[in-house]
Amino acid sequence: MQWLEARHRAHARVEDRIRCAKDTGLRRLPSREFAINAAWCTAAAIAVDLIAWLQLIGLDGDLAKAEPKRLRDRILHTAARLVHGQRRRWLRIPATWPWAEQITTAFNQITTIPAPG
Repeated sequence: MQWLEARHRAHARVEDRIRCAKDTGLRRLPSREFAINAAWCTAAAIAVDLIAWLQLIGLDGDLAKAEPKRLRDRILHTAARLVHGQRRRWLRIPATWPWAEQITTAFNQITTIPAPG
């Protein structure tokens, strides 16, 4: 019984990721040509992977489990700028943005990851 439950939970995770991929761009293909649709599917898969890694590494709380639509509204569509200066990167984000603190925390967590090599 436990084996069946574990198997179904793993399958539910896969179905959840497919649903998130459809929300990210796989629901509609932009063209009738195979090459354009293949490039679209590749870009959508990269976007799904980046969102999954962002939630795993950078976000905490409710945003770590949020759907792509909510992440788009709260994080990805934020008017912010990356500024280079003093040998560092700075994130300029309006202080009035409701999720500015969560975005800044995620940015700081991601920048503390050491460079590979």
